Amino acid sequence: MRILIVEDNAELAAWLAKALRQTQYTVDIAADGLDAEHMLRLATYSAVILDLSLPKLDGMTVLKQLRRTGNKVPVIILTANASLEGRVAGLDSGADDYLAKPFEIAELEARIRAVIRRGHDVAAPQIAVGDLVLDGRTRQFSLSGQALQLTPREHAVLEHLIMKAGVTVTKASLSEGVFGFDDVADPSAIEIYVHRLRKKLEGSSIQIVTLRGLGYLLRHV
Repeated sequence: MRILIVEDNAELAAWLAKALRQTQYTVDIAADGLDAEHMLRLATYSAVILDLSLPKLDGMTVLKQLRRTGNKVPVIILTANASLEGRVAGLDSGADDYLAKPFEIAELEARIRAVIRRGHDVAAPQIAVGDLVLDGRTRQFSLSGQALQLTPREHAVLEHLIMKAGVTVTKASLSEGVFGFDDVADPSAIEIYVHRLRKKLEGSSIQIVTLRGLGYLLRHV
């Protein structure tokens, strides 16, 4: 899952990015509204964490223009303005959630999980494909009841596939979800991660199928 943090406070943005990366998210940071708009045009995100008080272009304008283009990415507003009027304005402009500063990282992470589930039309806290289960609260995988040991990149690929279970996912889409703008990605990296995942899923009822020229499909057989 790839997250965009739009925050001009460099210290806060770095702290948020570090915390989210530790919980297996791929994270990009935009320090102003214009950079945010540029990055949102170039990449597909699972969620956006948006501050309202931004240089060059304020967060509310970024949000309104984002929705005007038809982009439905879940947006959580972060702001020091916790007034009712401010919350209503943000929600009416297309925000999915609202969190006032200061806040606890655990609450932000819970809100991110919730908006991503809603964005994928997934109501249950657990997603299961056969005996492969993703716990939406901990974002941990288990296979036949046993914890599945994955590297961060393997986790990102498998999470992307299980959220789209039954649907073909292109290699480009997987790469976009796994690598941030600052990452140097080998063109064959996704193939390597898929190969490793297949090894870890051997003996189970779960397959990652390659559809040549189309992409990958996670299925229960």
